[in-house]
Amino acid sequence: MPMGCAPMAHALWSRHLKHNPKNPKWFDRDRFILSAGHGSMLIYSLLHLTGYDVTMEDIHQFRQWGSRTPGHPENTHTPGVEMATGPLGQGISTSIGFAIAESYLAARYNRPGHNIIDHFTYVICSDGDLMEGVAQEACSLAGHLGLGKLICLYDDNSITIDGNTSLSFTEDTSKKFEAMNWQVLHVDGLDIDQVSSAIDAAKSESSKPTLIVAKTIIGFGSPNKANSEKSHGSPLGAEEVVLTKRALGLPEDKTFWIPKEVSEQMLGAVETGVAAETAWTEAMKAYSASFPAEHAELSKLISGEASLESLLATPEFDKPVATRGANGVAVAAVGNDFAGLIGGSADLTNNVMTEIKGGGWYSPQNRAGRNIAFGIREHAMAAAANGITLHGGTRGMAGTFFVFSDYCRPSVRLAALMHIPTIFCFSHDSIGLGEDGPTHQPVEHLAACRAIPNCNVFRPADANETLVAWAIAATAKDFPSLIVTSRQNLEIHSPKFAMDHPAFKGGYVLKSAENPKLIIVATGSEVMLAMQAASSLEAEGIATRVVSLPSWFLFERQSDSYKSSVLPKSIPTLSVEAGTTMGWAKYASAHVGLDRFGASAPGPVAMDKLGFNVENVVAEAKKLFSSN
Repeated sequence: MPMGCAPMAHALWSRHLKHNPKNPKWFDRDRFILSAGHGSMLIYSLLHLTGYDVTMEDIHQFRQWGSRTPGHPENTHTPGVEMATGPLGQGISTSIGFAIAESYLAARYNRPGHNIIDHFTYVICSDGDLMEGVAQEACSLAGHLGLGKLICLYDDNSITIDGNTSLSFTEDTSKKFEAMNWQVLHVDGLDIDQVSSAIDAAKSESSKPTLIVAKTIIGFGSPNKANSEKSHGSPLGAEEVVLTKRALGLPEDKTFWIPKEVSEQMLGAVETGVAAETAWTEAMKAYSASFPAEHAELSKLISGEASLESLLATPEFDKPVATRGANGVAVAAVGNDFAGLIGGSADLTNNVMTEIKGGGWYSPQNRAGRNIAFGIREHAMAAAANGITLHGGTRGMAGTFFVFSDYCRPSVRLAALMHIPTIFCFSHDSIGLGEDGPTHQPVEHLAACRAIPNCNVFRPADANETLVAWAIAATAKDFPSLIVTSRQNLEIHSPKFAMDHPAFKGGYVLKSAENPKLIIVATGSEVMLAMQAASSLEAEGIATRVVSLPSWFLFERQSDSYKSSVLPKSIPTLSVEAGTTMGWAKYASAHVGLDRFGASAPGPVAMDKLGFNVENVVAEAKKLFSSN
């Protein structure tokens, strides 16, 4: 792929891409996403040639242990890489969020004569990208939203690993994208001038995203492996490399060689980039003088700051409330202070409570809208939310029922891998949602999401813990937050929200007992049940501590002495959670859980019939107590 895409990548990077190799994070740069991440050497070559901190030694270490040039691009490894790509479809889908963020910030902060936010999002995608379901969802959304500053170069080489795409992919891609409200252009992808002219045409189309269908040849130049799946993921081999160099007119005896004139031309990107950023910096000074309040707000967003003033001023909750309701309170409060928060839900705004009050709907007519109607496109929603976060100056939020985190999981995993603080709001968190039954009742999902490294899964016990979850999510720098909330009302048991609330530590002693003989540890709605069971046990003379453990991730970040003070291994511990018991052995020796699917019934009935009642928890606690 790097050989077949080289001409169009050269056209983009040498004639159009606005970037500064000496400052890969310059805010008003164009964003370039190699969605076809398997062609990673293409972007590594471009970064090296244009003056980024990617050395020839880094190129030598391609795909080796500890290198800055891994097999697929990763934003945390290589300067100039915008996101981790490789899972096909993710790059082009995440690019939707980049384009949304650019247009939102431009609409909110640009003023006549002061276009301080003005850049494009470019993508190179493959046949494989466009086969993926997530890409179909995302491209449909991009067309609906009319994202005119999104330009995708489609590497139409008709080859996948198994062979010619005719084996599995015979649709008319052009007509499909036209039907989704994209501008579609066709070029010879090996003709630099044609590609450059098409990019010019794409940049002039402001009301539609553009797909440039570039016909290319995989393994271009290889006499025996070009236009074949044999050149997809395997080295050409020493003999074929020599023949390829001969065919391309390159010295056969040189390796890792760059002609002087190529190096000089490509390194011109440094001077151009420095000049572009310098001009932007001057423009920002002029903007600051004319619009000081807007400049101050934008600068704060670019720095990643988020205020919690309104969240801290939230009135005290004085009655039971569903934690999804508390989520709505938190979204409104954080949104009031944090202009960078934008996002929405997959057609469940009033169910998951993700509305930013007064934010308006984001649309082609209202680019300053902060609430995004993603439609029933969970996979694309999660990817787009990542793009919003990755862009900078904005924080992406996505919401749906927790059971549909399955549709979001690849993007959630990438958020954790990319160390970005996207916020995922997942409501209807257990069998407590009731009548919709096992298809909608998450059982294994807490365990599945907790298994993702660097991922903060936070299941609050009440409204106060929900505000804690949001304080963490809004200020996080390097991990995503999954806020998992209830449909049913939950009593208030934890302290009033404040920045010293013990839930910030992920787990804490909610109900203490003098010389406890037993500990019940629980999360979410089951904390209320644990408190009730503890009262019954206390009445029978069994001193019982209750621990709320909303976030295993945050709890594990605490000191060993703190963790052992909350959950000492010397005291018998029972876990109570309406989900699979997988993983709970880390904290408890006995469990009240649900290692089966749920059932359709009113929520309280389903909980009771499946053992989530005081009598069963007390019985299991006594059994544990007696055995110790």
